[in-house]
Amino acid sequence: MELKEFDYELPKELIAQVPLKKRDASRLLVLERNTGKIHHKMFSDILDELHPGDTLVINDTKVLPARLIGTKEETGAAIEVLLLKNIEKDTWECLTKPARRVKVGTTIAFGDGRLKAICTKEKEEGLREYTFTYEGIFIEILEALGTMPLPPYIHEQLEDQNRYQTVYAKELGSAAAPTAGLHFTEELLEKIKAKNIQIVPVTLHVGLGTFRPVEVDKIEEHKMHTEFYIMSEETAKILNETRKNKGRIIAVGTTSTRVLETVMKEHEKFVSCSGFTNIFIYPGYTFQGIDGLITNFHLPKSTLLMLVSAFSKKEYILKAYQEAVQEKYRFFSFGDAMFII
Repeated sequence: MELKEFDYELPKELIAQVPLKKRDASRLLVLERNTGKIHHKMFSDILDELHPGDTLVINDTKVLPARLIGTKEETGAAIEVLLLKNIEKDTWECLTKPARRVKVGTTIAFGDGRLKAICTKEKEEGLREYTFTYEGIFIEILEALGTMPLPPYIHEQLEDQNRYQTVYAKELGSAAAPTAGLHFTEELLEKIKAKNIQIVPVTLHVGLGTFRPVEVDKIEEHKMHTEFYIMSEETAKILNETRKNKGRIIAVGTTSTRVLETVMKEHEKFVSCSGFTNIFIYPGYTFQGIDGLITNFHLPKSTLLMLVSAFSKKEYILKAYQEAVQEKYRFFSFGDAMFII
C-alpha cells in the first residue's frame, strides 16, 4: 500500500489549538464500520451508544511534565530537554534541542540549579542520555519546573496543564496523552458504570514516536516505534468474561487498542503481562481484541489513520474524514471524537 493512499486535505483552522471548556461537550461522529453509515452526535451521547454488558478499556497512563528549558553551564546557552524514557534510576533518554551543542560531559541547569542534567551519552536523531542530580523528590521538581510536551501542531499555551491529562490518569510515564480519553468526565464515567458497563484500565506509555512521520512510500516497510505496556490480572479476567458473555470490548483510543491486540496476538486470550510492543496495524490486519473504538481524528499519512482504516475500511474512514471537514469538526489532540462500531 502506498503512503499517499492515507492522505487527505485539512484546512489549518480545523486543527484544535485549545481544549473546550467542558470535556464532554465535543462532537462525536459515529461510523458504522461495516456499512460506512455516519451519524453526527455530541460526545455525551456516547452513553446511548454503549450497551449493558460492554467493557470499556481505558489507558491510565499519565503524561510527565517532561519539557524542561535550561541553560548550558559553560556558556549560558538555552537548551530544551524532553524526557522520553527512564533508563535507570536518575538516568533518562531525552530529546534535546539544539542537540549539537550538547556533548558528553555537558551540564545543563534548570530552575537556578535546582535540577541539573549531565550528558552521559550521545545518540542519533537529537537524542541524549542524562544523569539528573537534585535534592528532594524528582517528580515534584519536574512538576515545578517542567511543562507538558504538547504535540508539534499545537501552538497555543495550555492554561491548565491538567487538560492534557485524562481524568483517570494514574501511571506516570507518557510523553503524550492518550487523547481519546480527554473527552471523559468523572460524571460521564459514573453514568457509564451505572448502566452496567465495566471500565477497566490498561497502561501504555505513549512515546514521541507517535508523532514521527512515516518516511517510506510503501507503508509495509515502515518500522514502528516501541512502547511499554501493562495488562493486570484483574483487567484480563474481566475482558475474558466479557468475551465469554458475548459482551463488546470497546477500546478508548488507539493506545488501548495496541495493548489489547498485542496481548491477543501473543497469547490468544487476555492474560496478565507487561512488555514492549511495536505492533503496526494497517489494512489487512485481523482484529482479535476489540469490537469498537473511540478515537480522535488523526493526522494525514499517520500510522494512527492506518489503524482506524484497518478497523473499518480505508474508503469509509476517508469519507467520514471528508464529511468531518465539511461539518467543521475540530481535529487532532484537542479536537472532536469518533466512535467506530
